[in-house]
Amino acid sequence: MTTATRIAVEAPLTLTDSPPRTLGTWAQTALWASLGVTLFGPITGALVALTAGSQAEGLLACFVGTLIGAAMLGASAAIGARLGTPAMVGLRGLLGYRASMLPTVLNIAQNIGWAMMEIVVISTVVAHLAGPNWRWPAVVASGAVVTVMAIRPLSSVKLLRTVMLWLVVAGSAALFWLVLSLPEHQLDQSGVLGFWPAVDLAVAQVISFGPLAADYSRHSKSVKGSFWGAFAGYGVAILAYYALGVFAVTHLVGDLSGVNLITALMALPVGLVAIALLAFDELDDAFADVYSATVSMHNIAPKLDRRWVSLGVGLTATVLAGFIGFDAYQGFLFLIGSAFVPLVAVAIVDFFLIRRGRWDVSAKASFRWGPALAWLLGFITYQLTYPGTVPGWAGLWASLAGWLGVSAPSWFGATLGSIAVSAVAAALLGARSGGRP
Repeated sequence: MTTATRIAVEAPLTLTDSPPRTLGTWAQTALWASLGVTLFGPITGALVALTAGSQAEGLLACFVGTLIGAAMLGASAAIGARLGTPAMVGLRGLLGYRASMLPTVLNIAQNIGWAMMEIVVISTVVAHLAGPNWRWPAVVASGAVVTVMAIRPLSSVKLLRTVMLWLVVAGSAALFWLVLSLPEHQLDQSGVLGFWPAVDLAVAQVISFGPLAADYSRHSKSVKGSFWGAFAGYGVAILAYYALGVFAVTHLVGDLSGVNLITALMALPVGLVAIALLAFDELDDAFADVYSATVSMHNIAPKLDRRWVSLGVGLTATVLAGFIGFDAYQGFLFLIGSAFVPLVAVAIVDFFLIRRGRWDVSAKASFRWGPALAWLLGFITYQLTYPGTVPGWAGLWASLAGWLGVSAPSWFGATLGSIAVSAVAAALLGARSGGRP
C-alpha cells in the first residue's frame, strides 16, 4: 500500500482537503461508547447522588441529565455530518468567521486542559499500583500514546471499537459486582441541594463533548448514523458509569470526593485490576482532546499540517500533567465549559430551526448578532447562577448578582438554566430576523 493510499483513508492533514466518509453507525457508536467509559463518570455520579440526597433520586437525576445531554451531543454530531467540517470551523456559520475565533481559542485551551487531567488520572493510578517513582514515566508514556493516536485518528477509532471498548467490560462488571455486594447506607443530607442541581451536574459532563462532536462525525457516512452513534453510544456508557458512582457513594464509606472515590474502588478485592483496565481506556478520552484541539487550529490556520499541531498539543498537555495537579486547573476548565453549554444550545436551535442547515462556513462568513447575543445571554445566566471557584472571577459575578438583586434558588441548575435562556433567545432572535443571512 502506498503512502498516498494510507493518507487517503486517514483524516485530512489540512482544512483544504475533504474528509473521508468512512465511519458507519456501529463505528461511531463504539467510538462514543469508548469515550463514555471514563473514571470521571463515577466521580460525577457520586456528586450527583450527594447533591440529590438519595440513591433513587441520584439514579433518576443521572438518567434525566444523560438524556438531555446525549440528545444535544447527538444533534451536534449531526451538524458535523451535514457540514463535513470540524466543529470550530462549522461555527463560522453561526457567529461569522472572525467571531468564531473566540470559541476556537477557548476550545483549544479547554481540550489541552482536559487532556492534561486525563493524563494526571492515568499517572495517578499507575503511581498507586507501581509506586510514586513511576508517576513521571507514566505521564510521559501516556502523553506519547495519545499524541500518536491523534496523529492517526481514524486508525485509532478502529482500535477503540475492536480492542479497548471490550477490554474494559470485564473490569466494569467486576466493579459493579464488588460495590453492590456491600451493604447500602443512607447518604449524609448536609450537602443536599435538590434534584435539578443534580441533573445539572449530569448534563454538564455529557455536553462537554458537544464542541468536539463534529470533529469525528464529519467522517460519518450518514447524518442519522452520526446522531444515533453519539446519542446511544456515549449516553448508555456514561449513564452506566454515573450509576457506578451513585452505587459507590451509597455502599462505600469514608471521604469519596474526587479522586478519593477511585482510591476507594482500588481498595476493593481485584479493584486494582479493574481500575487499571479503566485507566488504560482513559487514553481514548485524552486522544479525543488532543485531536480536537488540533483540528480546532484549522479554523485559525487552515493549511497547517495537523500532525505537527498534534505533536505540539500532546507535548503541552504532557508537560502540564507532570507539573500541575488535578485541582489547580479544574476551576478554569469549568469556567471555559460554561461558555460552551449555551453555545451548543444556540447552534442546535439556529442550525435546525432557523437556518435549516444553510450555514456559510467559508472565510467570508459575516458576523451574526442574533446568535452571538443569545450565546451571551446564556453565558450570563450561567455565571449569575454559579460563577465557579476561580479567584477574582467568582467574586466579580457574585458582586454583580448582589448589585442586580439576582439570587438563584437552590433548586435552579446553571447548566439547564443557561440552555433554556440561550435556546429561547436564539429562537426569538432568529424568528425576528426571518432566518436571513
